[in-house]
Amino acid sequence: MTLHLPAALIAALWAHAHREAPGECVGVIGGTTSTDGLHATALYPLPNIAARPNSEYLADPGHLLRALKAMDADGQHLIALYHSHPTGPSWPSPTDARLAVYPVPHLIADLQAHTLQAFRLPDGEPVPIYTKSG
Repeated sequence: MTLHLPAALIAALWAHAHREAPGECVGVIGGTTSTDGLHATALYPLPNIAARPNSEYLADPGHLLRALKAMDADGQHLIALYHSHPTGPSWPSPTDARLAVYPVPHLIADLQAHTLQAFRLPDGEPVPIYTKSG
């Protein structure tokens, strides 16, 4: 299933990743589902409360719950999660795969290579990303 991301949300995701560097950023993406894929409509940056934020992420549970409630109030649902790897790699780490809970694409923003890729975890199956302006 393709993940459709508007350019404005991609820009916001990269801005969040750069703000948090050298730590990893974390957030969730709300949107809708249709026959042609997942359509992102909102980005929800979350605080990273991991003990080692430069090499792992853990979303603040209270902020995550508020983001999920905001999605529901706006008629959206959770369609993806995202986090950054400030020094790479562009693919999921073993920790990313082990801690995956939600069955949605996980986007990884690799700041070193400046790449954005999505994967279904824990298997690490790539998910196509379609970017669009607007």
